[in-house]
Amino acid sequence: MSDDVARILAAAASGDFPPPDGSAVVVPQPNQRDAGVLAFTAHSVIFTDEDPEWVHAALAATAADPLAASMNPVFLTALLAKTGRRMNTIDLLTVADALPGEPGVELREIEDLSHPRVVRALKYRDDVRVWTADGGVLILGRGVAGRWEAAIEVDEHARHQGLGRALARAARHLTPGPVVWAQQSPGNARSVRTFQAAGYRPVASEALFVEA
Repeated sequence: MSDDVARILAAAASGDFPPPDGSAVVVPQPNQRDAGVLAFTAHSVIFTDEDPEWVHAALAATAADPLAASMNPVFLTALLAKTGRRMNTIDLLTVADALPGEPGVELREIEDLSHPRVVRALKYRDDVRVWTADGGVLILGRGVAGRWEAAIEVDEHARHQGLGRALARAARHLTPGPVVWAQQSPGNARSVRTFQAAGYRPVASEALFVEA
C-alpha cells in the first residue's frame, strides 16, 4: 500500500500541481480496490501495482503524443487487459473546499444499507452516506485513496430548477474533510456546468480501473 496518490491529490487540491514536464510516473496502488490513471496538465500519474517498466513500454507503444499517451485508448486497453480490470469512462476530476454551516437544501438521510443507491455506492466507496431531497439524491463517501467524493442524481421532472447545483453545494457543507471531490463525464455538459456553478474546480482527467 502507498500514500503517493493521496499526497498527490492533496497537493493538487491546494493548487500545487505536478510539474508540467511531459512525464508519466508510476506509483503503487493506494489499496487493492483503487487503480487507474490521473492526467494533469502535461503530467500523468498511473497508480497500479503492475511492473513500472511494463507500464512505460505500453505508453511508448501507443505511438501517440507523449502528453496524451496515458489517456490513449490503446494504452488504457493494454493496461486493462494486463490488470484484468474494467473501466466505465474517462472523467473530469473536480474538487471544492468544504463550507461551514448547514446545507441550503432540505435533505433526509437514508440509513438503510440495503437501499439500491447505497448498495451501488458501496461498490466504489467506503463510509457511504446518502441523502434524498425532493427530486434528487446526494451521495457522499470515501473513494480513491480515501478522498471524500460526492455524486448527485436529479430526477427528470426536477431538472432545470437549480436542484443539482444545490445538492453539489450541499456536499461541501456535509463533507468531513477539508475538500470534496466529484467526477463528471466530459460529455455530460449539464453535470460539468452544475458542479462548476457549485464551486468545483477542474483538476485532472481520471480513468478508474475497477475489479471485474
